[in-house]
Amino acid sequence: MLSPCIREASETCLHDCFPAPNFLGNHGSSTSNPLSTPKSTETVVTGFRYDFTIATSSSLCPDTQFTNHESLPSLQESYSYFIQAYPQFSQTDQADHIRAHEYYHLTLSNHVCLDYIGHGLFSYSQQQTQYNYPTPTIASTSSSPPPPPPQLLHSPEPLFFDISYKSVNLHTQVVYGGQESEVEFEMRKRIMGYMNISECDYTMVFTANQSSAFKLLADSYPFQQNPSLLTVYDYKCEAVDVMTESSKKKGGRVMSAEFSWPNMRIQSRKLRKRIGNMKKTRKKPGLFVFPLQSRMTGARYSYMWMSIAQENGWHVLLDACSLGPKDMDTLGLSLFQPDFLICSFFKVFGENPSGFGCLFVKKSSASVLKDSTFASSIGIVSLVPASKPSEYSDDSISMDIETDKKQSKLENSKSQEIEEVSIKQKVPSLSEIMELDRDHFESSQPKSAEIECRGLDHADSLGLVLISRRARYLINWLVNALMSLQHPHSQYGHQLVRIYGPKIKFDRGPRLAFNVFDWKGEKINPLIVQKLADRNNISLSNGILNHIWFSDKHEEERETKLETCASDRVEGSTVVNKRKDGCHSGISVVTAALGFLTNFEDIYRLWAFVSRFLDADFVEKERWRYMALNQRTVEI
Repeated sequence: MLSPCIREASETCLHDCFPAPNFLGNHGSSTSNPLSTPKSTETVVTGFRYDFTIATSSSLCPDTQFTNHESLPSLQESYSYFIQAYPQFSQTDQADHIRAHEYYHLTLSNHVCLDYIGHGLFSYSQQQTQYNYPTPTIASTSSSPPPPPPQLLHSPEPLFFDISYKSVNLHTQVVYGGQESEVEFEMRKRIMGYMNISECDYTMVFTANQSSAFKLLADSYPFQQNPSLLTVYDYKCEAVDVMTESSKKKGGRVMSAEFSWPNMRIQSRKLRKRIGNMKKTRKKPGLFVFPLQSRMTGARYSYMWMSIAQENGWHVLLDACSLGPKDMDTLGLSLFQPDFLICSFFKVFGENPSGFGCLFVKKSSASVLKDSTFASSIGIVSLVPASKPSEYSDDSISMDIETDKKQSKLENSKSQEIEEVSIKQKVPSLSEIMELDRDHFESSQPKSAEIECRGLDHADSLGLVLISRRARYLINWLVNALMSLQHPHSQYGHQLVRIYGPKIKFDRGPRLAFNVFDWKGEKINPLIVQKLADRNNISLSNGILNHIWFSDKHEEERETKLETCASDRVEGSTVVNKRKDGCHSGISVVTAALGFLTNFEDIYRLWAFVSRFLDADFVEKERWRYMALNQRTVEI
């Protein structure tokens, strides 16, 4: 009997119109026509991917099915099998060195972070230098540095930089620009270099976050003349919802790609038709919003969809928020130049998720943007130097608490004054803001200091090939491990975990969408799984898959999923996203995102945690255990 991952490999082929992008750094195939690929080449690629899947199936111990969480092999034994299956993983140990020296808080806190999306700007060790604490000396990668001082655990915000909102519309900012602070200049130069985007071709605008960038673009885009909005998302995205709402207010027609159940692949023929329909009907198209990778399922899509859209007169927005570090190196903007591009950045991985978004506008497309009453909303921001935290001495532990509170209130009041000035002005002058800030910041911020984005430096030093190889091994091992869990004494052989989208696949992304089912085959609420994971110091996310298309073959299963989703409503959000025809429904899922700092122990701990649901009473036991500790949280 074939293991689940080998069965998956036997079904693997080039399902879409175009192959997935090559994330190995081999750009030779990017300019060729994928439809004319020689059969011999396709045979070699298929054979290579099959061999990779066979290796993945041997990455666990000889038992391919586990029915008891206590029967799982130990971390050391599992890693031994893992490294035998993927011997090249040892060549990625540079990432482990970076984690041990720069992000050692992950080890100290025993925290598994699988909920970060975007690009990290700074390192935890770098954050310590903001407080004048020397970086600990580590004798080896296996030894841990001493814990940080208690003051650092409750450090004031913000760090590195602060954000000031600007009341200016996108068109004015892109066309006329504005006075740029030194912080913004250095950050813009560093980010554009990291993203491999030319300053000659694109203008970069700082936004509050991803959703703000989407809304700013939607408010300024002329949906009255270009009325269509076509998106390619297999999940419910808040930023896209904001753009959709804005476009509808201006008479926009919203369409979406559809994804086949159960593999969640793009319905290529339908998407081709929707892209080319405008040209046939002689109607003006509009904005084509396209992510190269699903933020939830890890499915990757071909760059050629951008080319097809551009050939049919669409303006293209590339959503790069879900791309991994250095994935932009494969894009080749000289070949596929989107009109707009959006990405997001956070400060410190596993410590400080605050940050900003970036909207890139191609200079030759800037004339498309229009001034409108919709475009006056706040979303564009300036980066200003952050106040440097107080320098603690050896005697600062006994510092009077009331003094800290007064100083904190004083700093907060000054920060609020600065923000009020920038918001109240119709067209704020950054020089005036900086003048107000100078007295507060001058003593602690060198005038000519360059911003060191050590998080970006780490990704640059590792490179695309190493990061991709590391992620490929880890995500495929995790998929194989989760698929090996099966309920004991189950009459129908129910698997504990169902994975949505690509499973064992060579070129899948390092994102995972899954659900946990009990021995009866009923789905356990993803929020329960997420909360229990959090109690085990594992940070996961949740989301909703939608725009799912069920064929006649899966008609009965479609009805089952619709009924399940209809009962899976969570606080503050609706799980189901039905349309009038009932063909598209939402499925709530648990999600995990792997980054270049993720190591084998992280994914092993997730596997071990999920395996505990093999115990039919696990959820109930956790409920009573938490009540015994007299803890109060949202009911599970």
